[in-house]
Amino acid sequence: MKKTVLTFTLAASVLALGACSYDSATNDKVIATSKVGDITQNDLYEEMKASSGNQAFQFLMIKKVLSAKYEVTEDEVNAQIEADKKQLGDDFENALAQQSHTESSYKKSLELKLMYEKALVEDVEVTEDEIKAEYENIKNEIQARHIVVKDEETAKKVKAELESGKDFAKVAKSYSIEEAAQTTGGDLGWFNKATNMDQQFLKGAFALKKNVISDPIQSSFGYHIIEVTDKREIKESYKGKKGELEKQLKLAKVDNSTLLTKVAKMMKEADIKIKDEDLKTALDEFLAAAKTGTTTEDADTSTEESK
Repeated sequence: MKKTVLTFTLAASVLALGACSYDSATNDKVIATSKVGDITQNDLYEEMKASSGNQAFQFLMIKKVLSAKYEVTEDEVNAQIEADKKQLGDDFENALAQQSHTESSYKKSLELKLMYEKALVEDVEVTEDEIKAEYENIKNEIQARHIVVKDEETAKKVKAELESGKDFAKVAKSYSIEEAAQTTGGDLGWFNKATNMDQQFLKGAFALKKNVISDPIQSSFGYHIIEVTDKREIKESYKGKKGELEKQLKLAKVDNSTLLTKVAKMMKEADIKIKDEDLKTALDEFLAAAKTGTTTEDADTSTEESK
């Protein structure tokens, strides 16, 4: 995915900074004391401005213009958190910690993310047939493990060893060219037909019966020996999953540059007047994007990708 100034990992950190933002009415408020001197709110503001002022200002302004048009309710934020907890399970707290989040700060970043998504998909349409087709892709899941090697001859040798009764994980560690196999033993967990995997691999895996060692299946990564260890059908009905699938399909049809242009135009319409001289040019890139649809960072990234 291209980097843009709308990257949400950065957005989250800037929102955290925004919680400590400068208030001209209390610019001399002491926020820390010590034997070597005090630190005031204005000291903090100036330091933040020098280190990430433009980005912080950009994100605070993005939130302002988006929230003026796109409402995100507390129920929507909580629903997303519950979905994340369900997906990550016991790893949810660790995931927050890795991103330097508390659940409270994560809620703030989710609010911005959901506004972002609403703005992004506002004019995008998907058909009922598209949604139904996606449901067919995700309603059945399999749990599988595999061993991938470079050539068909080695794959046949792997199959023979497995059928002789050798331990799958040990054989995977001995033969698989997939680095992760050294820790996973080739286990892929649960996945569906919409999972981001090689299509030939998915086609071969879903054609297998449980606990049957496959013949060599060729993909763009090499030759796979696959064993499906379990199968299941998701509990959610089409009606229950329709809204989520519709949003996912819409998001798949757009990119960040669409929102960039939209936000830039909304900023122009908001008639923003920046009173801090050090931040006078903070939004220049966005306002220029209203005409071009790209940012300097986009252009730099595209140049690097073409090399």
